[in-house]
Amino acid sequence: MTAAGQVESKRNAGYRAAAMVEDGMAVGLGTGSTVFFAMERLGERIAREGLRITGVPTSYQAAIRARRYGIPLSSLDEHPELDIAIDGADQVDPGLNLIKGRGAALLREKCVCDAAREVIIVVGPTKMVDTLNAPVPVEVLPFGVAGVSRRLSLLGAAPVLREGVKKDGPVVTDNGNFILDCGFGAIGEPRDLEAAIAAIPGALECGLFTAYKEKITVIVGEETGCRVVSLH
Repeated sequence: MTAAGQVESKRNAGYRAAAMVEDGMAVGLGTGSTVFFAMERLGERIAREGLRITGVPTSYQAAIRARRYGIPLSSLDEHPELDIAIDGADQVDPGLNLIKGRGAALLREKCVCDAAREVIIVVGPTKMVDTLNAPVPVEVLPFGVAGVSRRLSLLGAAPVLREGVKKDGPVVTDNGNFILDCGFGAIGEPRDLEAAIAAIPGALECGLFTAYKEKITVIVGEETGCRVVSLH
């Protein structure tokens, strides 16, 4: 697929997701380029149709972009239950298990995913895989990074501290933590791996999303439209 085709596929997926948002909804807003197309379309609907929604962003970046599009914002404190969440993914397998976190917002994204009654995942076709095998990001308390790295190594990972771009030193999340990118190879049992990582002191959250497949709908953008994948 050409670069222009990739942009068009993301736009198609984002716009389709935005069409699923109804008046009066509280909407979780994920982080990433495909979600930003959904925000763009929501901003158009607010301006042209008078759509009334409240957005709950998963990162500073998402909040900045949402304000640019005129989307009113709130927080999970004000809206602990969300009608719908729109987010992206790094990989999606046939059972709708996800790897997320390339944008380092995985902890807040999982909080929003848990709070939403319905979760719309927008991706391009290359994100659909037979078996999850991308690096799994793990958000780590800086105080415990050495110990967490050791425990992750015992699980078979090769943890790498994510370094900043245009900034010396590690990436610091919106929560003030570090990210370890962990290559496990092919992940045959993602739910078991997610549970094992969650049991490590200092590992605050990982990018495996395995508990929400029953409320997830995946919109796969193509150059000429979309296809929809769900288990319900």
